Amino acid sequence: MEEETLMDVGVGINKETEVAPALISVHPLEKSVAVAIGSQLRVYDLQGDCCINLVDDSGGNQHTGSIREICYGAKGSLFASAGDDKLVKIWSTDSWHCIRTVCSEKRVTAVAISHDGFFVTFADKFGVVWVVGLDGICNETNNKPASLFGHYCSIITSLEFSPDGRFIISADRDFKIRVTVFPEKPLSGAHEIQSFCLGHTEFVSCVAVVASPEVPEGFLLSGSGDCTVRLWDITSGALLDTCDVSAQAGVREPSEKEDAFSSAVTDICAYPNGSIVAVAVQGLQGVLLLSCDLFARTLSVIKVVSVGETFIPTSLGLNSSAEHLWMITGASNLPALDDPSFARVRVVSGIHKESKGSTWSDPIVLEDSKIPGGEKLLEKLQGSVSIAKEEQTLAAAAEAVKMAMRNLLIKREYSSEKRELRKKSRNDKKLKQ
Repeated sequence: MEEETLMDVGVGINKETEVAPALISVHPLEKSVAVAIGSQLRVYDLQGDCCINLVDDSGGNQHTGSIREICYGAKGSLFASAGDDKLVKIWSTDSWHCIRTVCSEKRVTAVAISHDGFFVTFADKFGVVWVVGLDGICNETNNKPASLFGHYCSIITSLEFSPDGRFIISADRDFKIRVTVFPEKPLSGAHEIQSFCLGHTEFVSCVAVVASPEVPEGFLLSGSGDCTVRLWDITSGALLDTCDVSAQAGVREPSEKEDAFSSAVTDICAYPNGSIVAVAVQGLQGVLLLSCDLFARTLSVIKVVSVGETFIPTSLGLNSSAEHLWMITGASNLPALDDPSFARVRVVSGIHKESKGSTWSDPIVLEDSKIPGGEKLLEKLQGSVSIAKEEQTLAAAAEAVKMAMRNLLIKREYSSEKRELRKKSRNDKKLKQ
């Protein structure tokens, strides 16, 4: 019964007011940086050093629910945002006009853009992956999204294309990672599974891909609620190495009475060549840096970069040159606060090997005035430059995000009596409709 009480937290919460973590995404060439906080999408032009006003030419609705996923395409010409309002909005980053709004049947949990920019894929909360075509590519009968494949009622937490674009990788809360061949005609469905990457013992929260000239199809990195980061061979699904981040980052492992999210890996981003992997860990006030040796196919810890007390990143962003590591912490729909939405952006610079030897430089957490875009950027992305009672707000946001993500990613355990009660309640709602 104790487990049931723990997992039952959040049952009956209004879906429109669920706490959602703040997200950050960086243009591949660091031309711009985007932040999502609640239903708000905020973008700053780093090249022009100015705020961007978004324009919707798609004829669709604006975001009204929490945005759960944002991403740039590999070339940076496209950007996608999606979330709880069942909308997927596709933006041209040249003009920052929304060129397409796609309606999903269920809430959206993950998004990825194909490397050629012809297709946008997204996953809904029922575990179905959908695909839409751009540039005139559409279904034969209509312009609606087509079903690509499914994970059989398991929430998909992350979507990613392999570095060579041949595969689409999907991860879910039932510990699985699936590598699927991305077909020549995606709108007809994807029917060939290349491999499964199996080994995580808790939900898979995030994935990232890296590549080398010798292995253009690349390798896969994954983070999980089991407190590990794992390196996989994409083609075969073979596990190559495992790094226990709870031990390396100094975050204690959860006890038997605690859930896995107490020290879960919440986000991963990697340098394109895989040399450095940045890892966000629930409970870690900063970011963990790993070295990924693609030749030896191993992971090793470089160091922990402390950002400051109570700063626990909810999302990480990195451009292709890896000059800056962008981090954000915050959440929307926070209870009992003057401002229900809160975000704080920090930037780390100087992550590289010294010119001689194999030692790593000491990364620098940039002061607000030193980050690209400076205070003008912070005003746009955070909503304000300085935030009163920051530490208390950061702590409240971190705890709220932890609870919300736990409710989403960890399956609730119910007694047989409660299952029957929930079934009866759902049937009653259907009859009323």
